[in-house]
Amino acid sequence: MSLVNLANVCSHLQNVSKARLSMTSIPMTRLHLNLALSLQKQGFLSTVQVAGPSPPALPELSLPKDSLSLPSDLESQIQEEPWIGLAYNAAASEAISQEAVNKRRKSERDNADVPSNPAQRRIWLGMKYWNNEPVLSKMGLVSKPTRRIWMGVDDIAKITRGRRAGYVGGLTRVGECLFVSTDKGVYESRECVERTLGGMLLCRAA
Repeated sequence: MSLVNLANVCSHLQNVSKARLSMTSIPMTRLHLNLALSLQKQGFLSTVQVAGPSPPALPELSLPKDSLSLPSDLESQIQEEPWIGLAYNAAASEAISQEAVNKRRKSERDNADVPSNPAQRRIWLGMKYWNNEPVLSKMGLVSKPTRRIWMGVDDIAKITRGRRAGYVGGLTRVGECLFVSTDKGVYESRECVERTLGGMLLCRAA
Protein backbone atom coordinates (compact mmCIF):
# COMPACT_ATOMS: atom_id res chain seq x y z
CA MET A 1 0.00 0.00 0.00
CA SER A 2 1.66 3.18 -1.24
CA LEU A 3 0.56 6.21 0.75
CA VAL A 4 2.68 8.48 -1.46
CA ASN A 5 0.39 7.77 -4.43
CA LEU A 6 -2.65 8.18 -2.19
CA ALA A 7 -1.41 11.61 -1.11
CA ASN A 8 -1.18 12.61 -4.78
CA VAL A 9 -4.75 11.38 -5.33
CA CYS A 10 -6.06 13.42 -2.39
CA SER A 11 -4.39 16.63 -3.55
CA HIS A 12 -5.47 15.95 -7.15
CA LEU A 13 -9.15 15.59 -6.22
CA GLN A 14 -8.97 18.73 -4.09
CA ASN A 15 -7.51 20.72 -6.99
CA VAL A 16 -10.05 19.30 -9.45
CA SER A 17 -12.90 20.46 -7.21
CA LYS A 18 -11.44 23.95 -7.00
CA ALA A 19 -11.09 24.03 -10.80
CA ARG A 20 -14.78 23.02 -11.20
CA LEU A 21 -14.02 20.11 -13.53
CA SER A 22 -16.77 17.60 -14.22
CA MET A 23 -14.56 14.52 -14.59
CA THR A 24 -11.02 13.41 -13.79
CA SER A 25 -8.98 10.22 -13.64
CA ILE A 26 -6.61 8.64 -11.13
CA PRO A 27 -4.24 5.66 -11.46
CA MET A 28 -5.86 2.27 -11.28
CA THR A 29 -5.01 0.39 -8.09
CA ARG A 30 -7.13 -1.71 -5.77
CA LEU A 31 -6.76 0.82 -2.94
CA HIS A 32 -7.74 3.75 -5.17
CA LEU A 33 -10.76 1.87 -6.49
CA ASN A 34 -12.00 0.91 -3.03
CA LEU A 35 -11.53 4.48 -1.79
CA ALA A 36 -13.33 5.91 -4.83
CA LEU A 37 -16.28 3.58 -4.28
CA SER A 38 -16.41 4.62 -0.62
CA LEU A 39 -16.36 8.28 -1.65
CA GLN A 40 -19.22 7.62 -4.06
CA LYS A 41 -21.17 5.79 -1.36
CA GLN A 42 -20.82 8.78 0.97
CA GLY A 43 -22.01 11.16 -1.76
CA PHE A 44 -18.76 12.91 -2.69
CA LEU A 45 -18.60 11.50 -6.25
CA SER A 46 -21.30 11.01 -8.85
CA THR A 47 -19.74 8.19 -10.90
CA VAL A 48 -16.82 5.76 -10.67
CA GLN A 49 -15.84 3.95 -13.85
CA VAL A 50 -12.78 1.98 -14.93
CA ALA A 51 -11.67 2.83 -18.47
CA GLY A 52 -8.58 3.53 -20.55
CA PRO A 53 -6.46 6.66 -20.98
CA SER A 54 -9.33 8.38 -22.81
CA PRO A 55 -12.42 9.40 -20.82
CA PRO A 56 -15.42 7.09 -21.14
CA ALA A 57 -18.33 8.19 -23.27
CA LEU A 58 -21.09 9.92 -21.37
CA PRO A 59 -24.46 8.11 -21.41
CA GLU A 60 -26.88 9.55 -23.94
CA LEU A 61 -30.18 10.86 -22.69
CA SER A 62 -33.14 9.11 -24.28
CA LEU A 63 -36.86 9.73 -23.92
CA PRO A 64 -38.56 7.12 -21.72
CA LYS A 65 -41.20 4.95 -23.34
CA ASP A 66 -43.82 6.09 -20.83
CA SER A 67 -43.42 9.69 -22.00
CA LEU A 68 -44.19 8.70 -25.61
CA SER A 69 -47.88 8.19 -24.85
CA LEU A 70 -50.25 10.97 -25.81
CA PRO A 71 -51.02 13.39 -22.94
CA SER A 72 -54.70 13.68 -22.09
CA ASP A 73 -54.76 17.47 -22.40
CA LEU A 74 -53.79 17.24 -26.10
CA GLU A 75 -56.64 14.96 -27.14
CA SER A 76 -59.21 17.73 -27.50
CA GLN A 77 -56.73 20.01 -29.25
CA ILE A 78 -55.78 17.27 -31.73
CA GLN A 79 -59.44 16.80 -32.65
CA GLU A 80 -59.60 20.45 -33.73
CA GLU A 81 -56.05 20.59 -35.18
CA PRO A 82 -55.11 17.10 -36.49
CA TRP A 83 -51.65 18.15 -37.70
CA ILE A 84 -50.52 18.39 -34.07
CA GLY A 85 -51.09 14.65 -33.63
CA LEU A 86 -49.10 13.86 -36.77
CA ALA A 87 -46.16 15.92 -35.53
CA TYR A 88 -46.33 14.30 -32.10
CA ASN A 89 -46.37 10.77 -33.56
CA ALA A 90 -43.37 11.59 -35.75
CA ALA A 91 -41.41 12.85 -32.76
CA ALA A 92 -42.35 9.73 -30.77
CA SER A 93 -41.21 7.34 -33.49
CA GLU A 94 -37.94 9.26 -33.83
CA ALA A 95 -37.37 9.01 -30.08
CA ILE A 96 -37.99 5.23 -30.18
CA SER A 97 -35.44 4.76 -32.94
CA GLN A 98 -32.96 6.96 -31.06
CA GLU A 99 -33.44 4.80 -27.96
CA ALA A 100 -32.50 1.69 -29.95
CA VAL A 101 -29.36 3.42 -31.23
CA ASN A 102 -28.42 4.43 -27.69
CA LYS A 103 -28.74 0.84 -26.47
CA ARG A 104 -26.45 -0.38 -29.24
CA ARG A 105 -23.90 2.35 -28.46
CA LYS A 106 -24.01 1.47 -24.77
CA SER A 107 -23.25 -2.20 -25.48
CA GLU A 108 -20.33 -1.16 -27.70
CA ARG A 109 -18.94 1.14 -24.98
CA ASP A 110 -19.17 -1.54 -22.32
CA ASN A 111 -16.95 -3.82 -24.39
CA ALA A 112 -14.47 -1.20 -25.62
CA ASP A 113 -13.86 1.13 -22.69
CA VAL A 114 -11.78 -1.18 -20.44
CA PRO A 115 -8.38 -2.04 -21.97
CA SER A 116 -7.13 -5.60 -21.77
CA ASN A 117 -3.73 -4.31 -20.60
CA PRO A 118 -3.97 -3.48 -16.85
CA ALA A 119 -1.22 -0.85 -17.18
CA GLN A 120 -3.50 1.24 -19.42
CA ARG A 121 -6.49 1.23 -17.07
CA ARG A 122 -7.50 4.33 -15.13
CA ILE A 123 -10.32 5.17 -12.75
CA TRP A 124 -12.53 7.96 -14.08
CA LEU A 125 -14.42 9.91 -11.42
CA GLY A 126 -17.42 12.17 -11.89
CA MET A 127 -17.28 15.20 -9.58
CA LYS A 128 -20.35 16.57 -7.80
CA TYR A 129 -21.37 20.20 -7.23
CA TRP A 130 -24.27 21.74 -5.32
CA ASN A 131 -25.33 25.39 -5.52
CA ASN A 132 -22.22 26.13 -7.59
CA GLU A 133 -20.01 24.78 -4.82
CA PRO A 134 -17.99 21.52 -4.89
CA VAL A 135 -19.29 18.72 -2.66
CA LEU A 136 -15.69 17.57 -2.07
CA SER A 137 -13.93 20.75 -0.96
CA LYS A 138 -11.10 19.37 1.18
CA MET A 139 -9.29 16.04 1.28
CA GLY A 140 -6.03 15.03 2.94
CA LEU A 141 -4.10 12.12 4.37
CA VAL A 142 -4.27 11.13 8.03
CA SER A 143 -1.58 8.44 7.99
CA LYS A 144 1.75 9.50 6.53
CA PRO A 145 4.26 7.33 4.65
CA THR A 146 6.61 7.72 7.63
CA ARG A 147 3.89 7.42 10.31
CA ARG A 148 0.98 5.08 9.78
CA ILE A 149 -1.82 5.38 12.32
CA TRP A 150 -3.70 2.24 13.34
CA MET A 151 -6.71 2.43 15.63
CA GLY A 152 -9.23 0.09 17.16
CA VAL A 153 -12.97 0.49 17.05
CA ASP A 154 -13.07 2.32 20.40
CA ASP A 155 -10.72 5.09 19.23
CA ILE A 156 -12.54 5.35 15.91
CA ALA A 157 -15.81 5.77 17.80
CA LYS A 158 -14.28 8.68 19.73
CA ILE A 159 -13.34 10.40 16.47
CA THR A 160 -16.83 9.98 15.02
CA ARG A 161 -18.27 11.62 18.16
CA GLY A 162 -16.03 14.65 17.64
CA ARG A 163 -13.43 13.81 20.29
CA ARG A 164 -9.69 13.58 19.79
CA ALA A 165 -7.97 10.18 19.79
CA GLY A 166 -4.18 10.22 19.76
CA TYR A 167 -2.83 12.35 16.92
CA VAL A 168 -6.20 12.54 15.14
CA GLY A 169 -8.82 15.17 15.84
CA GLY A 170 -12.53 14.46 15.90
CA LEU A 171 -14.99 14.90 13.06
CA THR A 172 -16.46 18.31 13.82
CA ARG A 173 -17.36 19.70 10.38
CA VAL A 174 -20.73 19.02 8.76
CA GLY A 175 -20.44 16.17 6.28
CA GLU A 176 -16.84 15.35 7.21
CA CYS A 177 -15.85 11.71 6.74
CA LEU A 178 -12.87 9.61 7.78
CA PHE A 179 -11.93 6.60 5.67
CA VAL A 180 -10.29 3.55 7.22
CA SER A 181 -8.53 0.63 5.54
CA THR A 182 -9.63 -2.58 7.25
CA ASP A 183 -9.16 -6.25 6.50
CA LYS A 184 -12.69 -6.21 5.01
CA GLY A 185 -12.05 -3.25 2.71
CA VAL A 186 -12.15 0.54 2.87
CA TYR A 187 -14.98 1.89 5.03
CA GLU A 188 -16.04 5.21 6.47
CA SER A 189 -15.44 5.57 10.21
CA ARG A 190 -19.13 5.33 11.09
CA GLU A 191 -19.41 2.09 9.15
CA CYS A 192 -16.37 0.78 11.03
CA VAL A 193 -18.13 1.49 14.32
CA GLU A 194 -21.25 -0.32 13.12
CA ARG A 195 -19.24 -3.33 11.92
CA THR A 196 -16.83 -3.19 14.92
CA LEU A 197 -13.79 -2.94 12.64
CA GLY A 198 -10.45 -1.28 13.26
CA GLY A 199 -7.68 -0.50 10.83
CA MET A 200 -5.35 2.09 9.38
CA LEU A 201 -6.68 5.62 8.99
CA LEU A 202 -6.30 6.65 5.36
CA CYS A 203 -7.72 10.12 4.75
CA ARG A 204 -10.51 12.49 5.65
CA ALA A 205 -12.78 14.40 3.29
CA ALA A 206 -15.20 17.25 3.76
